[in-house]
Amino acid sequence: MSENFFCSGVEKSSQRSLFNALGMTKEEMKRPLVGIVSSYNEIVPGHMNIDKIVEAVKLGVAMNGGTPVVFPAIAVCDGIAMGHTGMKYSLVTRDLIADSTECMALAHHFDALVMIPNCDKNVPGLLMAAARINVPTIFVSGGPMLAGHVKGKKTSLSSMFEAVGAYTAGKMTLEDVEEYENNACPTCGSCSGMYTANSMNCLTEVLGMGLKGNGTIPAVYSERIKLAKMAGMQVMELYRKNIRPLDIMTEKAFMNALTADMALGCSTNSMLHLPAIANECGIDINLDIANEISAKTPNLCHLAPAGHTYMEDLNEAGGVYAVLNELSKKDLINLDCMTVTGKTVGENISGCINKDPKTIRPIDNPYSETGGIAVLRGNLAPDRCVVKRSAVAPEMLVHRGPARVFDSEEEAIKVIYEGGIKAGDVVVIRYEGPAGGPGMREMLSPTSAIQGAGLGSTVALITDGRFSGATRGAAIGHVSPEAVNGGTIAYVKDGDIISIDIPNYSINLEVSDEELEERKKTMPIKKKENITGYLKRYASMVSSADKGAIINRK
Repeated sequence: MSENFFCSGVEKSSQRSLFNALGMTKEEMKRPLVGIVSSYNEIVPGHMNIDKIVEAVKLGVAMNGGTPVVFPAIAVCDGIAMGHTGMKYSLVTRDLIADSTECMALAHHFDALVMIPNCDKNVPGLLMAAARINVPTIFVSGGPMLAGHVKGKKTSLSSMFEAVGAYTAGKMTLEDVEEYENNACPTCGSCSGMYTANSMNCLTEVLGMGLKGNGTIPAVYSERIKLAKMAGMQVMELYRKNIRPLDIMTEKAFMNALTADMALGCSTNSMLHLPAIANECGIDINLDIANEISAKTPNLCHLAPAGHTYMEDLNEAGGVYAVLNELSKKDLINLDCMTVTGKTVGENISGCINKDPKTIRPIDNPYSETGGIAVLRGNLAPDRCVVKRSAVAPEMLVHRGPARVFDSEEEAIKVIYEGGIKAGDVVVIRYEGPAGGPGMREMLSPTSAIQGAGLGSTVALITDGRFSGATRGAAIGHVSPEAVNGGTIAYVKDGDIISIDIPNYSINLEVSDEELEERKKTMPIKKKENITGYLKRYASMVSSADKGAIINRK
């Protein structure tokens, strides 16, 4: 068996003395040192069970000849951070997680790594770190939450936010809201719909960095503990075979991830995270590729918020592998990509049948012939914007209406709650982008308020910020360039007509070029004052959303 970097030679005596201080035996010192990156904490429901996952992983590593050593990663709960200044600190943690994990892993010369994330920025942050560090690495997430039950129907966090909007609009009683409050989130785990956390955990499987079931086995199932033990054992096989993240996360693997993204109907946030992860792998993902893939990829799943099925249903239907198997029937998946199983994608998905055609539509009977996400372009978003097409009401796929313009989420939500938005309006929320926010806040509260008020099939919302995976409706985010960088969105006025054509990937402000040039002379760019600390540094270095809101390190 291979020995770790510190196990022999007088020149490593000092380091071994510190391992002695940790209580390590000589036998442990001789074995490969496996870093267990734990995102356990007691504030995020998706992470409160990760201590159990960690212990199972440690056991698996030890059973197969490694020495497991745990160190932490941070995680923000987007649901708790939602609707206030805390959301500015969500996306920005993706790079903090990647940076700190890189520092810990390389400073201590780990031979292999097991990443244990679960929620939104935690997963892509650790995938970015895995690419940078590039030692044998495997992922095992904390798993999704079970669906809640209200009035005999399954429900989830998105329904909770929409209940608040319905109450504010006078369409629901306080007692009804309290029933959702007490029953929408019944267990630990990442929230139960195809929101960002579950999207990224499923796409980790598709990329080949997690074992079967990584994205779908519920957090509270004993099968999740077994999966963690298997991941601990398997990382040692990766170590022995010297299979590394950059051997797995290839350009073909990212094409698989984008294809599965379209079929699953993942969160629009994947259009930030996949380019950022690919960038760390030395691969450029231009968002126009997303439309090319979407055009040939059928949408097979309508999990919440797009429909009424949940992660537990996807798991029972055969999970991610069953979706990939359906896609392979039309040669939409690269089957020769290597994975952490030590086998190819094709070998992994062989025999993984679709057990529930209501949850995973067969390839010849999709929800739509095109994928769940669309990237739009036009004079309002010259560098693109993104919408979760599968969660848009059919009547809103094409829409034309007057702009209602707000310079912050708070301004918009106040007017929505007061009943100031009417059918046909196009709500524009600007100065919420990566640099302008800063931090690119999610807009679940405004979109949920619109849905709760019964306006989801008549009102669109456009922002240079982003949306939660729990958002549904004609919610168009990531408008680039953002307002603070002089994008067209900075010069929209109340009453301007905005035309949206999702099937034809276009979004336009019906104002002449001459009028826009005149507005640029008279409408000053608004920059937020008193930005301090990490947010100030982040705002000065972050790229636009169309490039994945990556940190410019030049």
